[in-house]
Amino acid sequence: MELCGLSSCWPNSLKSEKNSSSQSSPTIRKAQLQDIRGLAEVLIQSFHPQQGWLSLIQPLLKLGVYEDLRSRLRTAAPYYCCLVALEVVETSTGQQEKVIGTIELTVKTSFNTHYPYISNLAVIHSHRRKGIARNLLLKCEQITKEWGYQTLSLHVLDNNYPAKKLYLSHGYQLSETDLNWPNWFFRQRRRLLLQKTL
Repeated sequence: MELCGLSSCWPNSLKSEKNSSSQSSPTIRKAQLQDIRGLAEVLIQSFHPQQGWLSLIQPLLKLGVYEDLRSRLRTAAPYYCCLVALEVVETSTGQQEKVIGTIELTVKTSFNTHYPYISNLAVIHSHRRKGIARNLLLKCEQITKEWGYQTLSLHVLDNNYPAKKLYLSHGYQLSETDLNWPNWFFRQRRRLLLQKTL
C-alpha cells in the first residue's frame, strides 16, 4: 500500500535511511499501519501530557488520535505523507522498532490555491534536542520538492518557544498571525503561520 499517495513522494534515497556510523541513529521512513499505536502514544505525550484531570480522559484522547491516524493511513490520499522516526530497542523477545517521532505532510486548498502544509510534528521528550525534529522537517522539504512545490507552511503557537526557535533557525518566516475575536475574547494562544521557500 502506498501511504504517501504518490510513488514519487518518497525518493529512493529516503526509503530507509540510517546513519552507518551509529547503530542507535534513528531511522526515518513512511508510517505503516503497524506504527499507529506508537504514533498515537507520541502524539498524546507531546500534545496532551498527563496532567490533572486530563489524565482521566487520556484513554479517550488516545483512542481518537489512533482512529484519526488509521483513517488517514488507510485512505492513502494523494499528496499526503506521514513520516515516522524509529529507534531499534532490545526486548526480551529480540529487537523491536520504537516510534520516537512523527510528522505529517499534506497539500491544503485555500482560496483556489494549493500549498504543502506540515502538521503534528512530535518527538518524545527523552529524544528531544537530538536533531530528530530537524531531520523530519528535512524529509518533508524533500518530499515537497518531489511533489513540485516550492513553499512549505506550518502553524505554531505563539508561546511555543522551542518550536518557534526550531522553525525560525530552519529558515521559516512569519507569514501571518491568526487574530480573531474568539482568540482575544477567550485569551487563547495565538497561532502563527510560518512559511519557507525551498
